[in-house]
Amino acid sequence: MIGSGLCFMIVNFFVKILGSGESNSLLPVYSKFPTHELVLFRSIISFSISAYLLQKRNLSILGTNRKGLFVRGFSGMIALTLFFYTIHHLPIAIASTLQYLAPIFTIILAAIFVKEKISILQWICILIALLGVGMIGFSKVDLHVHSIPISWEWVSIGIISAIFSGIAYISVVKLKRTETPLNIVIYFPMLSLPVMGVWSLFDFVVPQYEEWIYLFLLGVFTQIAQVLMTKAFLTGDVGIITPFQYLGSIYALFIGYYLFDENLANLSLIGIFLILIGVLINVLVKRKVKST
Repeated sequence: MIGSGLCFMIVNFFVKILGSGESNSLLPVYSKFPTHELVLFRSIISFSISAYLLQKRNLSILGTNRKGLFVRGFSGMIALTLFFYTIHHLPIAIASTLQYLAPIFTIILAAIFVKEKISILQWICILIALLGVGMIGFSKVDLHVHSIPISWEWVSIGIISAIFSGIAYISVVKLKRTETPLNIVIYFPMLSLPVMGVWSLFDFVVPQYEEWIYLFLLGVFTQIAQVLMTKAFLTGDVGIITPFQYLGSIYALFIGYYLFDENLANLSLIGIFLILIGVLINVLVKRKVKST
């Protein structure tokens, strides 16, 4: 799980650099890539790897529960695209932390559609996490010498991304009974390829020099991160593994500070802490209830 978090952080780093067109001593970039083009390249690589493995195992790409797979793929596409946008417009630590609200919305959506009960402790944790969001929304970030407020618009988009991630998680739970992990994974790039492909026709940026390598690594590290995370949940104790998933926010905090000069206000740091505490306790309570 630690390795998975590091790989996802590398992905977020590439997205931040390639989407902002910044040049630095660590990673020279010459072009500014639209978000949907980054999703397109990520999808091409993910689809190619997943399709090859499915073909090698003589499995159908379309799967069995195609309606459920479509919901998972579509919601995942929306979630990832919006998440990439927030990385471009918010400090990387805040964008990553907002994405961790997904389990909160999974619990709420499960209560609405699957009629799962939410305990008082879970509701308290949800309110703590939302309080953290509010603190982030009223805080600021120091970029170089300029101090700017964090946009509520992009915080809201980050929340919407987490909601769609929650829908995707619920879909995955239902699909586990009938589908292989590869079938679940491939529907996202299979749906996003035509959508992002058509979208990219209007403002496609041709990669230059080593940018081809960065885009390739963006897709490869995404695939590795997903594989490592899946292996962790399949082979280890969920109660022990889950806390390590949220180390991603710590990684993002360090990368944002040391590589992008993102100096977050104390209010932002408190907000990130409250979100992580609220989500983590909620997840552990839910796991405990299911195990009993």
